[in-house]
Amino acid sequence: MRQVLADAQETESLGERLGGVVTAGIIYLNGDLGAGKTTLARGLLRGLGHVGKVRSPTYTLVEPYALATRQVYHLDLYRLSDAEELEWLGLRDMLADPSLLVVEWPERGSGYLPPADLTIDLDFSADGRIASLTAASPTGQQWLDQVKTGNG
Repeated sequence: MRQVLADAQETESLGERLGGVVTAGIIYLNGDLGAGKTTLARGLLRGLGHVGKVRSPTYTLVEPYALATRQVYHLDLYRLSDAEELEWLGLRDMLADPSLLVVEWPERGSGYLPPADLTIDLDFSADGRIASLTAASPTGQQWLDQVKTGNG
């Protein structure tokens, strides 16, 4: 699924729609600096019912959110110097219970991160941004189908 996003508001809106359909699983967010990964994650958290500030995990590497329906972990691995650091950050604990992991810069966790259910690539375009959403599991496909049909 591809979608043109004119601005940050449309990027956040896509995240909110996803938040209405996602369950436990893993979402990878790919894109250059400033492509809108954190903005999309903010919308996703709002769509899941989070009220309040959404902090960028750029310096903390992980921001946990205990929501009424599930635990969400927003990871930004840009500053990760070695994928093995995911062990020190508590990746096993994050994966032990049904939770949602939203991972920016997932390639930096290669070899330690499980495969994604959904990958979202954000690219710059003349019209703003282009979001390409690719399901990598039956769960991810279910999420995409619900977003496409407007159930999210």
